[in-house]
Amino acid sequence: MNDDFENPPSETEESFAELFESYSAGMNENIQVGDRIRGRVISIGGSSVFVDTGTKVDGVVERAELLDDDGQLAVAVGDELDLFVVAADESEIRLSKAISGIGGIHVLKDAWTQKIPVEGKVVASIKGGFQVEMLKRRAFCPISQMDVAYVEDPSVYVGQTFNFLIKRFEESGRNIVVSRREILQKELDASRKAFMAELQPEAVIEGSVVRIVPFGAFVSLAPGVEGLVHISELSWSRLDTPEQAVKVGDRLQVKVLGIKAGEKPGTQKISLSVKQAMGDPWIDAHERVKVGAKLMGKVTRCANFGAFVELFPGVEGLVHISEMSYTRRVMRPEEVVAPGDEVSVLVKEFDPDRKRISLSIKDAEGDPWADVQEKFKPGKPVQGRVEKKEGFGIFVNLAPGITGLLPKSKIAASDRASEIESLKPGAAITVTIDNVNAAERKISLGTGEAADDQGWQAFSGGSSDTLGSLGDQLKKALSRKKNGG
Repeated sequence: MNDDFENPPSETEESFAELFESYSAGMNENIQVGDRIRGRVISIGGSSVFVDTGTKVDGVVERAELLDDDGQLAVAVGDELDLFVVAADESEIRLSKAISGIGGIHVLKDAWTQKIPVEGKVVASIKGGFQVEMLKRRAFCPISQMDVAYVEDPSVYVGQTFNFLIKRFEESGRNIVVSRREILQKELDASRKAFMAELQPEAVIEGSVVRIVPFGAFVSLAPGVEGLVHISELSWSRLDTPEQAVKVGDRLQVKVLGIKAGEKPGTQKISLSVKQAMGDPWIDAHERVKVGAKLMGKVTRCANFGAFVELFPGVEGLVHISEMSYTRRVMRPEEVVAPGDEVSVLVKEFDPDRKRISLSIKDAEGDPWADVQEKFKPGKPVQGRVEKKEGFGIFVNLAPGITGLLPKSKIAASDRASEIESLKPGAAITVTIDNVNAAERKISLGTGEAADDQGWQAFSGGSSDTLGSLGDQLKKALSRKKNGG
């Protein structure tokens, strides 16, 4: 009988064979020479240190590469190391910090063909780039290949040691061109990929403002990862420019609003918000805004019906045009306030559910006519200023918001009639209070002269001197009439 039939392979034997084949085939899966990997030290030998590469084959790095300046081993079991793959097969993965030290030209050539980083020291800044010394040989690094960012000051790189990739190896090593940018870009891409894998909408994270544009600010969230905060999301306050809220270098808490694919393959657009990371200011507005309270605010904009005043960032109220002044009739809000003005307001109404606050400027200042009868007694002389002249008399400003009328008839009866008539708006004038009608907000004024204020009282019961004085006044009045005055 057929031996295969008599002794068929068991399921266990078949499964073991499949597993062994799978194990052998994946000994160095996804590991390529020149790759940079992060591995954990799993054991330390006399001349080698063994590292978990994340594959079925452990990596080996020479112990001498991991000594500090004093010759002591600088790592311990459990430490994580960033290393480069310099050789890999089914049985072994050789690792190195980078090719360094003394080696022949063939070592550099191998590094070029296998894309293995080589350690080099920047010895000088020269035209178009840098002179780099590696393995006792000179190489050239173009300035554009020294960093992923624009090199503003080449001198800061001189004297430093970095890892480079050999991009050109010609004339038996006499012409070597290297790049550090490619190594950094690869690290940056890996870092960006790892960060984006974890980033989720609604997350609140910290970032740094890296540049400002008219429509918002770009914020760096991680190396190689930026998001845009639109100007409308920079602050709960209304902004004309992003610079009113942030400047380059500011550290901010931002909320991720959305992540979508960018125009270029492999890129993504991240929308951020500063104000939403702070929370809605109206939530606790009731603790800061009380009806009847006086508050300072900033005028943000004017409309036909009034002016909006920001009390706190993101919390605005409206001063209706009718609440702007007790002292005059306001036709346009701009007659009283302008955007940017700091004003005192009184809270008249507060509706947190509808996010509405009614404010008053005039009530915050107080009604100037409230105590006018105590301040301005009949017969009292007052220093004022001409406000405007009309055919029926002169309006005189007595105090902020308080204006009285000096009638034409009182002016004509005065010895100083021509002098008073010649006064221009803004000129000082002394008048007396004749009558105060607080209910109608009217004050009648006199010139303070005898004929104006006391003449008839003197005629009815005064002395002969007073009577004579009155006669003199009448003569003067008749004389002016004859002369056409």
